[in-house]
Amino acid sequence: MSQPIARAGAGTEGAKLGEAIVGRISELAAISETPEHLARIFLTAQHRAAADLLLSWMREVGMSAHLDAIGNVCGRYEGERLGLPCLMLGSHYDTVRDAGRWDGPLGLITAICCVADLHRRGRRLPYAVEVTGFADEEGVRFSSTLLGSRAVAGTFDESVLNTRDRAGVSMRDALLQFGLDPEHIGAAARARRELLAYIELHIEQGPVLEGKNLPVGVVTAIAGATRLAANLTGIAGHAGTVPMALRRDALAGAAECIVAIEEFCKSDQAGLVGTVGYIDAMPGATNVIPGRVSFTIDIRAPTDAHRKLAVADIVRKIEAIAKRRQLVLQLDITHENRTVPCAPWLKAQLADAVAAEGFAVFELPSGAGHDGMAMIDIADVGMIFVRCRGGVSHHPDEHVDVADADAGARVLLRLIENFRPRS
Repeated sequence: MSQPIARAGAGTEGAKLGEAIVGRISELAAISETPEHLARIFLTAQHRAAADLLLSWMREVGMSAHLDAIGNVCGRYEGERLGLPCLMLGSHYDTVRDAGRWDGPLGLITAICCVADLHRRGRRLPYAVEVTGFADEEGVRFSSTLLGSRAVAGTFDESVLNTRDRAGVSMRDALLQFGLDPEHIGAAARARRELLAYIELHIEQGPVLEGKNLPVGVVTAIAGATRLAANLTGIAGHAGTVPMALRRDALAGAAECIVAIEEFCKSDQAGLVGTVGYIDAMPGATNVIPGRVSFTIDIRAPTDAHRKLAVADIVRKIEAIAKRRQLVLQLDITHENRTVPCAPWLKAQLADAVAAEGFAVFELPSGAGHDGMAMIDIADVGMIFVRCRGGVSHHPDEHVDVADADAGARVLLRLIENFRPRS
């Protein structure tokens, strides 16, 4: 780490990077299913409008840009000569429903603004810089996350093309309606030799940096996660005529399962968390006993071994509840990602950039998942966290101060300009 570090963003005054980022964040947030609740979901009209806007920004700042075979927006800022391997920067631009505006877009837009600063100064580097906006990280529509980054990493599971959304539309048909060919998703894949590293800037989605009074932090690892789709089938019946002792109520069974998951995770002393975020009861009438219920389960833990043991225990509990209540259980794993450590050599360079910008270097893990979980299959991964107010995320109150957006951008820009590829 003895190599001197040049001052990033020479000529950038005040918080101009931060102001540019916040302006673009607001413009992108205006693209939503409804004005009242931000929602930008994979392969929708809002996805298309957002992609077009992001591509226009990429081209404005000197990048060649295109939409790839899965709907990712991909920009490339050439290095000192054409065709050099790239430092890839990225994050996602889809959202959860009733979302905040910062989760995902902050990293993507910060990267675009950093390239804009390089382009304004005519600065070319001994490597290319690529910016990728991943089309689906949240997994809202098809309950299968990291679709965009898995396609880039060459690990896209084509079986998910048959998955259907709540309206019954398959992913295959949604891609065709969007104007993409599901048979060509493999064309989005990149080779390891093309990437020098993958760096993602993201809001922390937690309160740790705020508690430390720090604008930025260096991420040590991304926690693994397992998601399951549960379906319980009983017998629907009239609410007034079926005695309680004879009921096979799928919703009551699901409720017991959900409480069991919560109690199991609460009793754990090593950081296990479990969430049931979606439930649907059918036929859904006030005077009908629910005959079928589906719900989702999300389990996360600091280590893969801990998470896998916890999932096995939870599955056994759900199976026992279903058997006792005479319900038919179908339980499928829809998503599983291992814990992803950030590369030590990238953490060191990020720490250099943080310190050079005058901030204390603080390391912390990520309990939330990120596209780096897929990208690790083709590149070493590094991450920067930016403080978010109250640690609130996946909610309209999600917020980043202009000064903190600027701090994150200056750290990222310094990293880009002084990046040293691994020998």
